[in-house]
Amino acid sequence: MKAKELRQMSGEELRKKETEMREELFKLKFQHGIRRLENPARLRQLRKSIARVQTVLTEQV
Repeated sequence: MKAKELRQMSGEELRKKETEMREELFKLKFQHGIRRLENPARLRQLRKSIARVQTVLTEQV
């Protein structure tokens, strides 16, 4: 997600989005430990997206 799109969301929506992304990241990390992922780049994408959400949340406070 782009930071511009995230800035248009409310704080509650951002927190919910962050929680969803963290859950997906956890599941992918677990799967990656067991077997090879189809798209291992998704791990990096999720980490960066979570960082973007946290940055926007900090800006809003």
